[in-house]
Amino acid sequence: MRRTSFARAWVYLLALAALPVANPVSAELALRRISTRDQPHIEAANATTEQAHVRAVGAKTLGQQLLKFAASGDELAVRKLLARGAPVNARDADGNTPLLLATAANHVEVARSLISAGADVNLKNQQQDSAFLLAGASGRLEILRMTLSRKADLKSTNRYGGTALIPACERGHVEVAKTLMEAGVDVNHVNNLGWTCLLEAIELGNGGEAHQQIVRDVIAAGADVNLADKNGQTPLALANKRGQTAIAGLLTAAGAR
Repeated sequence: MRRTSFARAWVYLLALAALPVANPVSAELALRRISTRDQPHIEAANATTEQAHVRAVGAKTLGQQLLKFAASGDELAVRKLLARGAPVNARDADGNTPLLLATAANHVEVARSLISAGADVNLKNQQQDSAFLLAGASGRLEILRMTLSRKADLKSTNRYGGTALIPACERGHVEVAKTLMEAGVDVNHVNNLGWTCLLEAIELGNGGEAHQQIVRDVIAAGADVNLADKNGQTPLALANKRGQTAIAGLLTAAGAR
């Protein structure tokens, strides 16, 4: 009703502007003629607005369903919702997209369907995780490869200011870390804690075979083996401090001091 009243008032002003001020009766007659003539256009405009509102509400509902089924791993339901026009980058209250939820639960086929439908692999939630960053940190190798094929931002960082490579190294995800290095992620990036991927692999790793292999790969990728942390501790000093003799040997052979 308010939209119709506004439209009529606008038409009335146009009519008044087109007539002499001294002739209000003629203006009123002109208004009636114009209002009658333009009424179908006004009604059409109102109908279009209402249809847009209905579509927006429908899209929101479809988006909520898409988030639900992406999280649960129901790939068939996800494909059906996408075919019905569900927004592929819908968000939940925490800023998660369907792809982020699928990545968190390692629902590979769901992630594949979402990415094929155009899901943005770089959108971040409130914790500053994107599907790309989360796949790297969580060791989701297949999903990581999909994100890399869709222009993942290799320089993007998480809430600690670290690249996807740093937590991958810390958690011993050998193939994920290697894939990220081959993609071109900077091996000497320093996060907000003052750690590189090499430092974090030593400081937070267990020194076992997985972390030893990561150290080999990081060194081969050009890591600075003498880049110290905020406290001035070098990778070699940390390895010796933590009793990681095998890693200390790798570092020494690479020229670490």
